[in-house]
Amino acid sequence: QVQLVESGGGLVQAGGSLRLSCAASDTYAMGWFRQAPGKEREFVAAISQSSGLIRYADSVKGRFTISRDNAKNRVYMQMNNLKPDDTAVYYCAAHRWFPIPTSPHYWGQGTQVTGSS
Repeated sequence: QVQLVESGGGLVQAGGSLRLSCAASDTYAMGWFRQAPGKEREFVAAISQSSGLIRYADSVKGRFTISRDNAKNRVYMQMNNLKPDDTAVYYCAAHRWFPIPTSPHYWGQGTQVTGSS
């Protein structure tokens, strides 16, 4: 059983930055998804166990950076130049293989990110 706990969400003005963190497992590929009100959950970013493979949604490329520290069993997502459209609940996900599908093996409980205009 893998327990994922996110932290780092909050309210930030447009153009600002936040860093999300999630307790992770070094034996799993890790990723982030998000769900805005009234919308389906969508993929944001993913990283393989060794950090050798990384993938981003087109909407966040160049603004978000996913990374992991296996020594600390943590995965991070640095979010820069946040926009109001980035407002959503962000979920950490773990999956036995990379890439991470829309139904990964494990989900975190989610953390709210709000970008104000």
